[in-house]
Amino acid sequence: MKLQQLRYIVEVARRGMNVSEAAEALFTSQPGVSKQIKLLEDELGVMIFERSGKRFTAITEPGKAIIESAGRILREAENLQRLGKDFSGGDTGTLTVAATHTQARYALPLAVKEFVALHPNVQLILHQGTPAQIADWVEKGDVDIGIATESLDGHPGLVTLPVRQWNHCVIAPAGHPILQQSLISLAELARWPLITYDSAFTGRSGINRAFERQGLEPRVVLTALDADVIKTYVTLGLGLGIIAALAFDRERDTGLEARAADHLFESNTTRLALPRGVFLRRYEYDFITLFAPHLDKRAVERALQGGVDVYQL
Repeated sequence: MKLQQLRYIVEVARRGMNVSEAAEALFTSQPGVSKQIKLLEDELGVMIFERSGKRFTAITEPGKAIIESAGRILREAENLQRLGKDFSGGDTGTLTVAATHTQARYALPLAVKEFVALHPNVQLILHQGTPAQIADWVEKGDVDIGIATESLDGHPGLVTLPVRQWNHCVIAPAGHPILQQSLISLAELARWPLITYDSAFTGRSGINRAFERQGLEPRVVLTALDADVIKTYVTLGLGLGIIAALAFDRERDTGLEARAADHLFESNTTRLALPRGVFLRRYEYDFITLFAPHLDKRAVERALQGGVDVYQL
């Protein structure tokens, strides 16, 4: 039995039994993957995949248990490599962080600046994606740390920890009639065209629920993946914007004004995601604490070892 064979069965399962895609992801040939899986099945004495001709069509019952066990073995093998690097490689390596636009643009810069100064020999790589993409990347091991608001909880392969809570605000061009109200109502908002986040992003589900509870139908004329796009079209007069409050800067966003919306929409929690069971290198703990000071090494270790999200804001 070889680790490479375990990688093959895990990747084939991950790719929906598509051997060609798995082979491409693993930089090998389709016949090579099929051959090694057959050798592993012969060694174990059970079929891992059901077949129709040469195609894999499903995972057998014993195959499900084998693939789950293989995933644990591969994670521990990766942990051994990370542990060795942590003690032999010193303060060198790569840290890959994935975040949504709002987090990357408005919440992460200070932590990134401090981390680069603290660990100049660590290559920091940043990826931007949707919350669903980020959860998938972390779970697959493509990135080390994920940061988002939506879609990070509910993934069994992830440990998620709360970073901070935040609220939305309503933005409008200076002089807009709605700005005359100190507390904007949902009924008033529903009278105007609205511009807000795409349904997969940044608390959009909470916005939808708030209108639904009052039996209101918002007139959403444009959805966007990030706050900067929303602000651009609000400036053009296309509608009122609903964005994360941390994305509004009175000095930078000239021509726009903001009003608090924490009385309208539920608060949101930014969460940090890690692969369950991962061994973190020292500089990874440093990055987490720089971004979220309440998440010190002890708190993160408790979450990783306990298998539950033990820390609450």
